[in-house]
Amino acid sequence: MNRRVVITGMGVISPVGNDVNTYWNNLLDGVCGIDYIKSIPTDDLPVKIAGEVKDFNPADYEIETPFARKQDKFTIYAVAAAWQAVKQSGLDSNEGGNIDPFRFGVYVGSGIGGFQTMVRETEKILKDGPKWVSPLFIPTMISNIAAGNVAIRNNACGPCLPVVTACATSTHAIGEAFRAIKYGHADAIITGGAEAAILPLAIAGFANAKALSRAEDPKYASLPFNRNRGGFVMAEGAAMLVLEEYEHAKARGAEILGEISGYGNTCDAHHVTAPRPDGVTQSAAIKQALEEAGYTSDDLIYINAHGTGTALNDVSETAAFKLALGDAAYKAHISSTKGSTGHMLGAAGAIEAVASVLALKNGIVPPTINLDEIEPECDLNYTPNKPVKADLTLAVSDSLGFGGHNGCLVFRKYTE
Repeated sequence: MNRRVVITGMGVISPVGNDVNTYWNNLLDGVCGIDYIKSIPTDDLPVKIAGEVKDFNPADYEIETPFARKQDKFTIYAVAAAWQAVKQSGLDSNEGGNIDPFRFGVYVGSGIGGFQTMVRETEKILKDGPKWVSPLFIPTMISNIAAGNVAIRNNACGPCLPVVTACATSTHAIGEAFRAIKYGHADAIITGGAEAAILPLAIAGFANAKALSRAEDPKYASLPFNRNRGGFVMAEGAAMLVLEEYEHAKARGAEILGEISGYGNTCDAHHVTAPRPDGVTQSAAIKQALEEAGYTSDDLIYINAHGTGTALNDVSETAAFKLALGDAAYKAHISSTKGSTGHMLGAAGAIEAVASVLALKNGIVPPTINLDEIEPECDLNYTPNKPVKADLTLAVSDSLGFGGHNGCLVFRKYTE
């Protein structure tokens, strides 16, 4: 069995918009969602900037106040993005609906999970003792609970597989969902990632690992492929896609937004935080995905790069593109949207998959903002500062995670 898999719904909660249209338009307009952190005190922190979600109201996504009060923020973001995606898809697994609930799955991951809950309950036990720890601590903190809640709220009784591969989490979640549908294990899957880790402990940990930008100007801090880059900028949010088997979507008259046609998954087996510098293993994931997608030299490619703005990532990723594509790498349109959003960690792959689908659908390459001085070793077309119209046929979205996890998705412009 080898079935086509299409996208019939998408949802976004991000630093540059809490719905798909706002997010996309802000990417094209070069809006930067990074600012001084407002949700926590930063006086003692080495980094005081991040990409926070703004003007978020759970009620806008039919999330009840009692539910929102009990859940970690990463779960609330996941549920809100999934609500958007399922609503757009038109899927309904309730009695009399248009999909069998046992053929409807959820593959939603988080790199860290309920970090805010972990910190809050740890403070309780240290200050007041174990009897004050919430009985909801465990089912609020565990990283699979966003997937569980999305499944509960959508009556999705099919396969449910949360993925945890650091910053490659939601790329792998989408890829594994694609495989499950392609090989007949489900007819539709809600898939993506969510993260909410803008906390003093997380900032201190990433900063002391020399991973975060220490820039003082929030609008010139996330600098993918820029010679002035100094690390990534933490961000939060969620993004979800509804993947669906093509014939199932067609039979019910669903609007098809795009098609997912390839997935690659490799490991650097090199270092716990640093990417493999020669790009060999990263390029292997890209090659796997391109081969499955039926890539040919006639395709015009857009690559949404992982592009974190760290010294090691941007150079090794450039090397990986060249190894995977050869001379065609110089013809590809490439950008990193992390200049606008910051790095959403476990949600990064999903938010960038949404951008990739929209780039194909609209024939527009979103820019890499703040790219005023290109790193000499990054000598490809990184679409500096302004969007570019292009008759794209394929979009590649790749992600790299601590532990050496590499994931790559390939989307093809939808045609019947």
